[in-house]
Amino acid sequence: MDGIDRARGFERPRRSFSRSVSRSMNKKSWSIEDVFSGASHSLRNSHVDEDEEALKWAAIEKLPTYDRLRASIINSFMDNEVHADKMKHKKVDVRKLDLDDRQKFINRFFKVAEEDNEKFLKKFRNRIDRVGIQLPTVEVRFNHLTIEADCYVGTRALPTLPNVVCNIAESALGLLGIRLAKRRKLTIVKDASGIIKPSRMTLLLGPPSSGKTTLLLALAGKLDSSLKVTGKITYNGHRLNEFEPKKTSAYISQNDVHVGEMTVKEILDFSARCQGVGTRYELLTELAKREKDAGIFPEVEVDLFMKATAMEGVESSLITDYTLRILGLDICKDTIVGDEMRRGISGGQKKRVTTGEMIVGPTKTLFMDEISTGLDSSTAYQIVKCLQQIVHLTEATILMSLLQPAPETFDLFDDIILLSEGQIVYQGPREYILQFFETCGFQCPERKGTADFLQEVNLSTNTSIS
Repeated sequence: MDGIDRARGFERPRRSFSRSVSRSMNKKSWSIEDVFSGASHSLRNSHVDEDEEALKWAAIEKLPTYDRLRASIINSFMDNEVHADKMKHKKVDVRKLDLDDRQKFINRFFKVAEEDNEKFLKKFRNRIDRVGIQLPTVEVRFNHLTIEADCYVGTRALPTLPNVVCNIAESALGLLGIRLAKRRKLTIVKDASGIIKPSRMTLLLGPPSSGKTTLLLALAGKLDSSLKVTGKITYNGHRLNEFEPKKTSAYISQNDVHVGEMTVKEILDFSARCQGVGTRYELLTELAKREKDAGIFPEVEVDLFMKATAMEGVESSLITDYTLRILGLDICKDTIVGDEMRRGISGGQKKRVTTGEMIVGPTKTLFMDEISTGLDSSTAYQIVKCLQQIVHLTEATILMSLLQPAPETFDLFDDIILLSEGQIVYQGPREYILQFFETCGFQCPERKGTADFLQEVNLSTNTSIS
């Protein structure tokens, strides 16, 4: 009996062990089946989403050209928990995008301004290159440019009431060729020659009073008529008197002049409506025609963005929300700008609003004067980085003046123009500027930023480097 009981005792744990193993195997097989069923379910959902999107595109392609350029698809995920992974495709009129749709679009595709902006611009460029369209570019050249001004000397140059009266009288007599007061000729820019290439970021460096602002104004065609200009400035070989430079280029001033009662978003919306859409609509028309002939369906987000930014006369455009995000102004978009009598945004934010006023427009040739004044190095780097991505991927032309950029910001530029007392000391690639100064006898010390070294060399009065 003892042997039989002992055998039964050994058999019970063996049976319980076999039952536990079979239970665990059943659970394991169930979990594997569940995983495969979930994967097949998500695969079916993706196929359904693609089919639904293709049907939407087919319906849009059947529309007339005018209606087709105004219709697009906006994607969003279902709000309920049951179909949270299912994509919802909605056909929209890009002229009637509401605030909620625009905000969802920006939050989804531009979460991190620097990284997501580059990804989106690459998708935009891929769409352009896929059908063989070349973006229009502008190359700015200036040859033997000299800018002079006639200035009063001594107390006659002071802005007093008697001097103002004398100036008015002398200007009237000057029409008759009579000059009473003696003036001295001041040369602001002297025999400068250079080229601003598209798809390359160009930095204009120089100490204060070196002629940077005057050079930028001259290249933008916005010089004061009282200045005497000699030399030649051309855009793609055309002189400034052969076209309207204000429609081709934009000058961004270092002075922040805004309407204090308006909010940041209102200012950018107003600027976008005033500047229009330029060649965006013509580009979109040709792009849609070639894609239809080739049977190509564009990416939804790129198509929506291009169509929404090509519509003229829209009260609030998607390009405004995009500009607010890349400049970091979306946190204060509903705050008034303010002035001396009204409290508004900070000085650094005002500087970014000044930059954003021109970026929202269609102009691809920008002359930017001290846009980093009042900004910390991190914010300045972010803005210059986004501008660099726009230049490289959309073939824009930018000449930017900065007083003392940080090393990481300096490395974002492709070409450097170094100005000293109205004369160009160096113009060329950023990589060769230190080598150039080494041949002139100037060695950059270790652990010193290149921009700081160039400014110190420029300010040197003991050695002439020109």
